[in-house]
Amino acid sequence: MESNFLTAIFLPLALFIIMLGMGLSLTLDDFKRVFVEPKAVIIGLIAQLFMLPIIGYFLALAFQLAPELAVGVMILATCPGGSTSNMITYLIKGNVALSITLTAITSLVTIFTIPLLINLSMTKFMGEGVTLQLPVGKTILQIAVITLIPISLGMLIHYYSPKLARVFDKGVKWLSLFFLGIIIFGLLLKEKENVSNFFVQVGGVTLTLNILTMILGYTLATISNLDQSSRKSITVEVGIQNGTLAIAIATTLLNMPNMAIPAAIYSLIMFVTSAVFGWLLGKNPILDYKKFPKN
Repeated sequence: MESNFLTAIFLPLALFIIMLGMGLSLTLDDFKRVFVEPKAVIIGLIAQLFMLPIIGYFLALAFQLAPELAVGVMILATCPGGSTSNMITYLIKGNVALSITLTAITSLVTIFTIPLLINLSMTKFMGEGVTLQLPVGKTILQIAVITLIPISLGMLIHYYSPKLARVFDKGVKWLSLFFLGIIIFGLLLKEKENVSNFFVQVGGVTLTLNILTMILGYTLATISNLDQSSRKSITVEVGIQNGTLAIAIATTLLNMPNMAIPAAIYSLIMFVTSAVFGWLLGKNPILDYKKFPKN
């Protein structure tokens, strides 16, 4: 779980380029539509900030995990969204503006909720309280570097040179897939001696967390009559957690590497389930119909 070139340098750089590609396809009208129809944002926030930690808590109990691993699952469940969910939403052609809006809001709110929920979970599973302070300045800077700055740059290119943006956009999509492959391969290679053992310990609970939360997101978006792209975004935002932040909290702020195991395994699983979700949307006409009837 220690920092290396892949996680400390290559991953942030790759995400910066990917988020730049997202910005190339965005306009201000995308964000305006989100605020004109705020229902999707409210649904996403309720699922991420309230339902996710509840599901994580009951799964940690149901799987009877060791105390540190149970807290690791809770850390993961309290870190919703992130640049990865924005990237996946972009790749499956979801509502990127909605995804980014949800990520921005939850990133600010969870600065306060993460310490509280983690302390409560440590008291529950380990019998002790730990005061955790998330570095606000560093977190805001990280969010700006990997999301707001590259997206804004991409949008500026789109605004001043739409033709150039379209050319770049095609190349970045393929580059995004290449980076995904490199990142996954690097993580597997780095932990090749421990991967099988990690999967045995927390593979079941992390897979269940991933699938249940994606089903939750899709169900809520469906019964709320959201359009196709918004349903994709809600499903991904609710179902894909910020594994990078969870690993950083466990290894850096808490200095307990074992608590990072659930997030590390989850970070591998979520790409597979996201790919399956995208494939199902393309193959199943019931899941991928364009619009729900208006009420």
